[in-house]
Amino acid sequence: MLIAMWICYYLALPNLSLSAAAAAYYTLPIFITLFSAVFVGDSITVKGWAAVVLGFVGVLLILRPSAGDFNLYALLPLLAAMLYAGAMILTRTRCQSEHPIILSLALNVGFIIAGGIAACLIWLLPSDMRQGFLLSEWTAMGWSEWISMGLLAASILIGSIGAAIAYQNGPPAMIGAFDFAYVGFAVLWGIVFFNETPDLIASIGMIMIVGGGILSLRQ
Repeated sequence: MLIAMWICYYLALPNLSLSAAAAAYYTLPIFITLFSAVFVGDSITVKGWAAVVLGFVGVLLILRPSAGDFNLYALLPLLAAMLYAGAMILTRTRCQSEHPIILSLALNVGFIIAGGIAACLIWLLPSDMRQGFLLSEWTAMGWSEWISMGLLAASILIGSIGAAIAYQNGPPAMIGAFDFAYVGFAVLWGIVFFNETPDLIASIGMIMIVGGGILSLRQ
């Protein structure tokens, strides 16, 4: 589920603004709330249902399925959020006795295996099919690419360790609320690096999704 989640999210990024992808993906607390009720039997409070409705309306404002410029790729971050929520439910119900390091190691081994299989399959494809974001041919790595990869690796390492320390030492609802700063920074970096400025309706939708997510964490 987590491997498929990252594939869906990264596949959406070349075809969707960073802010819209981030906002759609951060519906995951809402899906965790729903899946917990359906598969675990947790009850949803009035505040929880309000969070679900608020987040759903926010998604509609961003995706605007009736609009002529609707982007089908916008559904991929939603699918990624569903997959992540499902993975969290499985972790809670089936993997409570497993050590976190074992779970992390298994995930990264899964990434390597999936990447190796995908690389072999792409290599076997005819040249006219080896294009696009997922299926393109291998390209040479220059200094700028290696530096970018190093910076990305350092960033995700700092972020993951920092998040783990935060959740170990602070109230989960409060830490989760701060985690939604991701959406704000996605908007900021989208403007700075890609000249992507969300319109008013999409901005309102993002605010509603963040509000619904924080509300679901506090139910």
